[in-house]
Amino acid sequence: MDTNKKIREHISALGDGELPEAELELAFAALQEPGGREAWDLYHRIGDVLRAQPVPDLSPGFAARLAARLAAEPMSVKRAPVGTTEAEAPSSAPALTNPASS
Repeated sequence: MDTNKKIREHISALGDGELPEAELELAFAALQEPGGREAWDLYHRIGDVLRAQPVPDLSPGFAARLAARLAAEPMSVKRAPVGTTEAEAPSSAPALTNPASS
């Protein structure tokens, strides 16, 4: 059997939790090599894709409608950083007051 294929099988089994304890040392040694790390990353990406939830199809023009709605949103008011006084706050920002104290 091809050595690289055997190593990839060990890494795959390790990722699945199915590698016999007697073969763990070989798999861990393979993970120290660039090819072993690449196989580990690839198998995890494959697993992530297989476990992923399906993404619903977006209706045509969704991105354009979303961009238009975001552009129509009012700009948020910039608040003064915590610990500054009203005199230090930017002059363009409205003063924040507590309605209960008025």
